[in-house]
Amino acid sequence: MNPEAGLAWFRIALFISLTSGALILFQKPDTAEFIISVTSLVIGLIFIALIALIVRRNN
Repeated sequence: MNPEAGLAWFRIALFISLTSGALILFQKPDTAEFIISVTSLVIGLIFIALIALIVRRNN
């Protein structure tokens, strides 16, 4: 994987995770927005893990 592309994807995944993590703090647990934020956080964390796995495998 191109290092610049890997860094760009990592930044995107980090942005998704941090944004959704911050939004969770301001939403009520019974709402649809909370569920969407939690789902986005999980997807962002999985995305970060996949990028780290790909980078480790290529090195």
